[in-house]
Amino acid sequence: MKRVLVTGAGGFVGRALCPMLQQAGYRVRAAVRAAGPTPAGASEQVVVGEIGARTEWPAALEGVELVVHLAARVHDMQAARAAAAGYLETNVRGTQRLAQQAATHDVRRFVYLSSVKVNGADDGAHPCTADDAPQPRDAYGASKWQAEQLLRQAVSGHGMQPAIIRSPLVYGPGVRANFLRLLHWVDSERPLPLGAVRNRRSLVSVWTLCDLVIRTLEHPAAANRTWMVSDGEDVSTPELVHRIAGALHRRVRLLPVPPSLLYLAGALLGRGAEIRRLCDSLTVDIAPTRAALGWSPLLSMDEALSRTVNWYRTEGQTRQ
Repeated sequence: MKRVLVTGAGGFVGRALCPMLQQAGYRVRAAVRAAGPTPAGASEQVVVGEIGARTEWPAALEGVELVVHLAARVHDMQAARAAAAGYLETNVRGTQRLAQQAATHDVRRFVYLSSVKVNGADDGAHPCTADDAPQPRDAYGASKWQAEQLLRQAVSGHGMQPAIIRSPLVYGPGVRANFLRLLHWVDSERPLPLGAVRNRRSLVSVWTLCDLVIRTLEHPAAANRTWMVSDGEDVSTPELVHRIAGALHRRVRLLPVPPSLLYLAGALLGRGAEIRRLCDSLTVDIAPTRAALGWSPLLSMDEALSRTVNWYRTEGQTRQ
């Protein structure tokens, strides 16, 4: 049975991935920051502490053939300078450190979860692809792009094969931040000023994302390439609201406020990034992923939203 090291095993994606890996026949070793209950689906865990330039990985990598690196600093609400420093230490230097040590421990495949924010943004008509020139627009996206480059450098001269997955917004049980707020808003049936938004966005459920991670662990064509992932359909923000409302059995009230006013309000209230995520377009092209890996999204968006709403009803309504 092949052993897989999963970093970030106790996080949002890791909690879904470990059981799916176990079901697929892998032995999962969870890398965690602090001692505690072993994550579901993992047969063992190793405490590595905070991930950064000085993290020691030999104990975690002993006997490991495959690595899935999920751990990252995200949604950092600190001041810009402090947030950028955190992204640099965890996402860049931490990934470089792990990749360098994995390359010298006979790891065969290293799957790295990156972000579509490496690409930057699209104009709503041309989806992001793995071949686009990277144009990250914030410190987080820049940190993921740096990490991708350092991962490729780390494998030079070694037999380890990198596979990079760039993901758009991920949703599912345990989702936080903007998507959870959207669930709360729709559940409350409060009027939302999104009726005039005409954007297109790609999303991916945590189950579909994890399914692609598992595919890239072994597929020969996955090595040394970057892959885009999504649910396979793009929606506008108003359409997403309607789909969530349908799953929640709630009424939808969308007010036709011009996006220009939303952008202005976001800038005045210090919530410009949140408004851009609601109003801007950002889509990805998964046709190459489908064709080269013989893969397709595990769940439809409607089925994944239904599962997410089931979690929300039992656990998510009390979360912020």
